[in-house]
Amino acid sequence: MKNSALTRRSIWRTARAVWDAEAASVTRLAQTIDPESLARCVEVLANRKGRVFATGCGTSGAAARKIAHSLCCIECPAAFLAPGDALHGGLGLVQTGDVVIVISKGGNSREIADMIPSLKAKRALIIGVTESADSAVGKAADVLLQVKVEREPDDFNLLATASTMAVVAVFDAICVALMKQTRYSRDQFAIIHPGGAVGQRLLVSRTQEAHAG
Repeated sequence: MKNSALTRRSIWRTARAVWDAEAASVTRLAQTIDPESLARCVEVLANRKGRVFATGCGTSGAAARKIAHSLCCIECPAAFLAPGDALHGGLGLVQTGDVVIVISKGGNSREIADMIPSLKAKRALIIGVTESADSAVGKAADVLLQVKVEREPDDFNLLATASTMAVVAVFDAICVALMKQTRYSRDQFAIIHPGGAVGQRLLVSRTQEAHAG
């Protein structure tokens, strides 16, 4: 059997190629994301009357969890809605006026597609995040964010890496815009983030400001 192990130089070349591909995918968002849709997302989240949920399967689910956490960090309370649980009664969490961020790369994942009629019946507002406007998610979305990359960095163009990073980057931008839209303050951040290095930095800053005052 031939030794198929990569050399360290080959591993480094592979890593560089992945980083270059992912960086290019994020940079291309400025040309591919519809500015009106992005602005609408910010407005919807800033003016929400109900709660916010994010949902997705597999890697999209991981992105949904990260997005929900980021929204919580800027006082836009959000939670991850597990598709499997949602289809077995968990949809009772969602009520009229809630916002549901539905993430699906292809837009037709069975679990996600099966949730849509119930979300519509409950009159939740759907922010659809998919590469296909003609998919179940694309057609159901009240606000559509079409996120599409040229290809994934792996040899088979299958592992959702660049596409997942692009979705997260879109919502990173939405979160920062929300902070500006809602005039989110450092003091607000300090209240909900007392732990870790960030919390310590904020504590030191507030102490210094108190002494200076």
